[in-house]
Amino acid sequence: MDRIALHDIVVQGRHGAHPQERAQPQAFRIDLILHLDLSRAAASDDLGDTINYAEVHRRIVEIVQTHSYALLERLAAAILDAAANDERIVCADISVAKPGLLDGATPSVRLVRQREPWP
Repeated sequence: MDRIALHDIVVQGRHGAHPQERAQPQAFRIDLILHLDLSRAAASDDLGDTINYAEVHRRIVEIVQTHSYALLERLAAAILDAAANDERIVCADISVAKPGLLDGATPSVRLVRQREPWP
């Protein structure tokens, strides 16, 4: 299966299990891999036949900046739900990390969703 990947997206947001984590924006690092058939785009050289990764990036930034979730799992799920709007995507794999939170350790979560039964 073909894939489009966006790596090392860094966005400021207000997410965390404790109120002090949400008081000030902090950095979140996101990697997203979208699995789909890219053969049509490879043949046509037409942006309309593929996923516009600039638009995907814009949507990720919007979700991180305009929502506030307690858990990284919920933030990751919200981003995957937005990706599910494009039915060409048959599988999506996301990692959301919160750098610098634990004395240099970086906690992260990874979710993987298949088209059936996702969304």
